[in-house]
Amino acid sequence: MSDSLRGLRVPDADLDATLTAGLARVEDGLRQAVASDDPFVADASRYLVDAGGKRFRPLLVLLAAQFGDPEAWGVVPAGVVVELTHLATLYHDDVMDEAPLRRGAQSANARWDNTIAILTGDFLFARSSGILADLGPEAVRIQAHTFERLCTGQIRETIGPRPGHDPVEHHLQVVADKTGSLIAASGRYGALMAGADPQAVETLTQFGERIGVAFQLADDLVDITSESLQSGKTPGTDLREGIPTLAGLIALTSPDPADARLQDLLRRPLADDAEHVEALALLRDHPALEEARAEARQWADRARSCLDPLPDGAARRVLELLCDYVVSRTG
Repeated sequence: MSDSLRGLRVPDADLDATLTAGLARVEDGLRQAVASDDPFVADASRYLVDAGGKRFRPLLVLLAAQFGDPEAWGVVPAGVVVELTHLATLYHDDVMDEAPLRRGAQSANARWDNTIAILTGDFLFARSSGILADLGPEAVRIQAHTFERLCTGQIRETIGPRPGHDPVEHHLQVVADKTGSLIAASGRYGALMAGADPQAVETLTQFGERIGVAFQLADDLVDITSESLQSGKTPGTDLREGIPTLAGLIALTSPDPADARLQDLLRRPLADDAEHVEALALLRDHPALEEARAEARQWADRARSCLDPLPDGAARRVLELLCDYVVSRTG
């Protein structure tokens, strides 16, 4: 397997070679998609492409395609589409979060400004739409539905839970919309482009939604537990910026008076370095961390359970390995 998902080992040599070659073709497609005659546009649009990433979404496209014809023409372009869409949302997310770093490097909005970051994200959406037009009306319909959920999730996160609404349930819905939807689309695109049977298409879509939620919950835990740039950003970034994550929301529900200090810190952004270090240490020692880890495992287990209708084989075994991979990163 390539370095895109370190720690994931594909036990079948032929499938490993196929996935590695497919991901290389996706990389070539990404670089072609962000090319521009304008040097500044080209530089800004390839900024996050060149920064790398896990390429989790294109990998799922390629794996889902194994249940049909994996060499079908539309498979690799679909992998390019989902990654372009993901990268576009990152440009926009960094503006929303005022994030100074992305994948261990200066974010686009910090390097240039918010306007450039937003317009660059829009440029990537436009390029992905151009590719989609060649994949047919059903592909465009999937993207429209996914984009609606991405926007809905961001709006829900921005306004927060309504009075009387459980903040944890609200957060899980946000995660499903902001992350699960595009990973669900990845499974759907791969199976659909490969001509898989309708049951496989639906199964892989459902798998993508569930593994997507597990993936995001695990990423949020890595942001708390890592001592390095393992998460692609400075550890504790979500805490510093006051972005709610599952562990923090669970800790906020604790009735224990001893948690009052942590709860005070969790209710606001932490610009002060000493307070940030204190909050990170308190949260790492809190039972909420293990509760959040258990929730991530449950979503991964739900993803695994929905694979039953798929035929046994190397591709299905790798999907099962993904369920272990996403939660094994959380420590």
